[in-house]
Amino acid sequence: MRSTHKLGAAAAVVTLLTGGMAALSAPGAAAADWSRCLDGTTDRQAVFARAATVSGVPESVLLGVSFMQSRWDDHGTSPSTSGGYGPMHLTQVDASAVADPHLQGKGESAHAHEGDAGTSDSPGVDPAVDGLFTLDEAAGLVGSTPARLRADDVANICGGAALLASYQRDLGSDGSGATGVAGWSAAVAKYSGAADEASALRFVEQVFTVIREGRSRVTNDGQRVTLEAAPARVDREAVASMGLAVASTEGVDCPVGLGCESIPAPYEKYGDSPGAYGNHDLADRRADMDIDYIVIHDTEASWNTTLQLVQRPNYLAWNYSLRSRDGHIAQHLDSSDVGWHAGNWYVNMHSIGLEHEGFAAQGASWYTESMYQTSSALVRHLAAKYDVPLDRAHIIGHDQIPGHVPSRVPAMHWDPGPYWDWEHYFDLLGAPIAADRTSRSDVVTVAPGYDGNSQPVTSCGTTPCQTDATNFVYLHQAPDASAPLVNDPGMKPNGAPATTSVSDIGARAAAGSKFLVAQRSGDWLGVWWLGKIAWLYSPKDDPRVVPSDGEVVVPAGTAEVPVYGRAYPESSAYPAAIPDQGVAPLQYTLKPGQAYVLADDDLETDYYYAKTFECAFVAMDCTQVVGEDEYYQIWFGHRYAYVRAADVRVEDGIAKLL
Repeated sequence: MRSTHKLGAAAAVVTLLTGGMAALSAPGAAAADWSRCLDGTTDRQAVFARAATVSGVPESVLLGVSFMQSRWDDHGTSPSTSGGYGPMHLTQVDASAVADPHLQGKGESAHAHEGDAGTSDSPGVDPAVDGLFTLDEAAGLVGSTPARLRADDVANICGGAALLASYQRDLGSDGSGATGVAGWSAAVAKYSGAADEASALRFVEQVFTVIREGRSRVTNDGQRVTLEAAPARVDREAVASMGLAVASTEGVDCPVGLGCESIPAPYEKYGDSPGAYGNHDLADRRADMDIDYIVIHDTEASWNTTLQLVQRPNYLAWNYSLRSRDGHIAQHLDSSDVGWHAGNWYVNMHSIGLEHEGFAAQGASWYTESMYQTSSALVRHLAAKYDVPLDRAHIIGHDQIPGHVPSRVPAMHWDPGPYWDWEHYFDLLGAPIAADRTSRSDVVTVAPGYDGNSQPVTSCGTTPCQTDATNFVYLHQAPDASAPLVNDPGMKPNGAPATTSVSDIGARAAAGSKFLVAQRSGDWLGVWWLGKIAWLYSPKDDPRVVPSDGEVVVPAGTAEVPVYGRAYPESSAYPAAIPDQGVAPLQYTLKPGQAYVLADDDLETDYYYAKTFECAFVAMDCTQVVGEDEYYQIWFGHRYAYVRAADVRVEDGIAKLL
């Protein structure tokens, strides 16, 4: 592993040459005057231009790198999920602050397959991980303080420019002879922090694609920044000359060019019992069980810790991990096998799990653009391969997965949290969360926007919660902002309203969710939610929902309809050697007069019986039990739910307007 190269402020010597290339500093050359960058207008476009002039970094390179890290946003003093600050994502990771209590509880389904706790002796964070401590280095280069570079976007951009210039000096003798923007390929690769060649090259390709295509957007704090399209050729020879590791790609199921590596999760015994094995189950899902879901998680752990955990046979496994700072992907499981990641065995059976390096539990953290882009590219690939619909009923957060029995509902997870930008993510997937109907509809999709969607969030520990960019809207008990939030009886059976705590999803309608409007009151919409009317604020001049096509399910008779957390077979489907798993109703019902939007009417009703190591110790081990009973998936609350097809009737949601 490379050690982080430390430079003093006096080493930040750079000269602006024709073509935008910074020369290698000659011994004794005068240091750059960083006050020319640090002082002046705070207009972000002007700051980038100023930083480019002082540092010698081409402005297009500086803008491209910043876009791939932060999309030019200013997050104040809030770090990214990998400890990066500001538009340039300068990193300062405190190893003691990235323990993983959330991931310790992610032992989502060991041999009982239904939410057993994982191990609690989590490994620590390696404080020497390269690429995690660039902020102090940048502060020294520009003669400022780390505190200023954390909080001040001007100083942050100047520091990032200084860091790029220092990398260019370090790597400038690569011998490739490339000039112009191409000559910065190796410096950009080093800025990514990637330790392997494929990931570093992928980051450079992302940056240079942005330069070639151009970008323009209004940042989260209201500043217009533009990168004009310009030629940008990647000097692959220069990146190859850096001597980075070549990661193993054997058996990797990943799009060409993403630079995924294979870090297999072990399938091993760790005790004398046939059931003491881990950390996943063998299966042949290409031939048997459908893959219907791709689950978006966050790790609540550093990258180093995440990899240590997934390689423990007595822990649990998921399919892929994604690193925050550069979007690097590691694959752990073949998609044919069943990972223990979702906390609901039915979902485990039918899903692929993606763990994104992140700390939603800490509140106002944010995810890098590079990780959004590689994650979305991977999901597009997997969705096409396994015929998974690109919608929010099938590309789901861990927070959407229902408990399988009533007692598990309060313990289900809530990642990736309120700061995962679902609308941007689905834009990258090529399936925008947008209106699919031009006229009025009472079937609506939640699409509040992300930047500027100000929702109160509290209880983020020592870090103030972000409130100006969230992925949800709250639901109230009455059409009044002062009314209590709705109650989720599964999470608060005493009838108490949900709260604004960062982990409380009980009253949150997330972007991409679909509901039927039952009542209207001014700027408020009353939607069916967990068996009652819940009120959502959506003014006409700033709507939080868009009209949608869709079918709804209603009770088939006059009785309340049970709601389930899994779609298991009926008792008669189980052979004598396999115990009947039963299907326990949750603590919710679908009542007469209510209607919920249909999310999927083509589900497998099945149970995968897998109990012992190598399927060798009990009769009919590793057998899929398939039933004839049919279930539908519905949008029901923050989480989805299942209902028996025999209990409901499907109707045209639009026809309810007529």
